[in-house]
Amino acid sequence: VDHQQADWVSIHEQICQLLVPIRTPLPCPLSEKERKHNLEQLEKRQKSIIDLTSRAAQEFILDGKHKEAIPAALHALRFSTEVYSSNSVQLVPAYLLLAEASAGAGHPLQASKYLSQAEWIVLRTPDCSVAIQCKLQRSLALFCAAKGNFDQALYHLANEVYLASSTFGLKSLEAAGGYFHMANFFLRQNKTDIANSLYAEV
Repeated sequence: VDHQQADWVSIHEQICQLLVPIRTPLPCPLSEKERKHNLEQLEKRQKSIIDLTSRAAQEFILDGKHKEAIPAALHALRFSTEVYSSNSVQLVPAYLLLAEASAGAGHPLQASKYLSQAEWIVLRTPDCSVAIQCKLQRSLALFCAAKGNFDQALYHLANEVYLASSTFGLKSLEAAGGYFHMANFFLRQNKTDIANSLYAEV
């Protein structure tokens, strides 16, 4: 009951009506053209649910409501799996949302599992976009920092900055986020000069 209530409060109320056409079986028999059209419509609806649930999870995380973010992120993962398959790089954003929400809700072991899954998919995808790789490195860095492992966190941020700057340029906005988090971590280690230098770079 608690789980159902959490799901309802988090996301289910928003997507309930969108689920009806997805869960309704297709009438039989259908022509090939009708079947193709219905499958296209189904995928379109599933993708809109992925967008909606991902946005909702992100908003909950930004508001500090990590527990409420988990059901929304789980729906994003579930529908991403249905649309793209279980090993697709398209699942990585949902895994990263789940990792951040789980860590914020006080479940570090679960967060670690989600991060490992995301990392495994990225490693198995040679043509993975730089944007996804940067997001992964940022998530790994924030997770390490939450555990107090700033050296490992800085390592992941250095990877993020390298990927972003080699693709978009040293002075790109894409690289600025990595510098900003590096500055925060140096500041937490009382390395003020380095932190100020990085803030100036940002």
